[in-house]
Amino acid sequence: MKWSLKIGRIFGIDLYLHFTFLLLLAFLGSVTWRTTGSLDSALSTVTFIVVVFCCVLIHELAHALMAREYGVKTRDITLLPIGGVARLESASLRPMQEFWIALAGPAASLAIAIALFAWIFIAEGASAATDFSLSAGNAYRKLLAINLAIVGFNLLPAFPMDGGRILRALLSLRIGHRRATAVAANFGQAFAILFGIVGFFYNPILIFIAVFVFLGAQAEAGIVEMEFALKGLQVRDGTQSQFRTLSPSDTLDQAAEQILAGSQQDFPVVENGETLGMLVHKDLIRALKTGQHDRRVEAFMLTDSPKVQESASLQEAVESMTRQRCSTFSVMNGEKLVGILTREHVAEMILIHSASAQQEQADTPHTKATTSPHSPAPPQP
Repeated sequence: MKWSLKIGRIFGIDLYLHFTFLLLLAFLGSVTWRTTGSLDSALSTVTFIVVVFCCVLIHELAHALMAREYGVKTRDITLLPIGGVARLESASLRPMQEFWIALAGPAASLAIAIALFAWIFIAEGASAATDFSLSAGNAYRKLLAINLAIVGFNLLPAFPMDGGRILRALLSLRIGHRRATAVAANFGQAFAILFGIVGFFYNPILIFIAVFVFLGAQAEAGIVEMEFALKGLQVRDGTQSQFRTLSPSDTLDQAAEQILAGSQQDFPVVENGETLGMLVHKDLIRALKTGQHDRRVEAFMLTDSPKVQESASLQEAVESMTRQRCSTFSVMNGEKLVGILTREHVAEMILIHSASAQQEQADTPHTKATTSPHSPAPPQP
């Protein structure tokens, strides 16, 4: 995730801290210092927030470790001011596998709450263990209340939160993964709108959570639609076979003319049938801004630009594009350049596939009615 600082690695998983989390610590520490005039109080506040996010980290690690049990790796975990995000690698999970992975996080938070309850019960007695809130009591009681709040909030059926993933897993048992995702995403966006309304009147933080949930639900639904559309396809199915190339001796002005002549943004650089690299749109524009119009393409091309064989999985190629933050791959048949693969072209494929699928669903009842084996034969003339 952009604007994140790597802080370590645990169980083979990279841990990142988003810079806004540091801003949160600085803000809360300064507010406490101005309010109380005590540096010790400010440090106590910052320490407590760090402990809270250690609990969030345990929550996310529980997801990651449960996913590992089903053979799914976790790319990284990022801590944000509104919680944590564990990025799991794409995998085909059975509904109950997704159910247990989603449930693992809230279960870990509940385990922390139970441990805190037991500690308070032993140290302070039964009355203290049942008397806790987010704003009163000692640090242990506040931490108990926060972990219970994490459990309750995450179990709301607001996709892509844990409760929404649990909902999708259960729906998938009945209506399939694709339709279940659409239903769960609609639930998530409905909850996001509710969060936004409540946040507008009571707590602005809910507005940020609402935006995160709404966009997250939309993105997850898009990913599933992409996987459905690309399943079983090879790179050759999404290749643009009509494309233009550049020579390493061409100037940047000539490359700019090629952009203006069509819709292609990135250009393979080829000489004597050998693909030497790729001139990427952003590098071309950056060079033109500095007045290097007459410079040769070879000075700015990426010599290690990604290549993919046309027989490879299209879905895996698109996922690789996302990981490498690359918009264009050179498509090869052995050592021969046969086309380019772009995100825009794949996106158009998915839109067309989705539209065709919707039309097929709309036509299905009519088709069944006209081809039913129980329909009487038309009268003969």
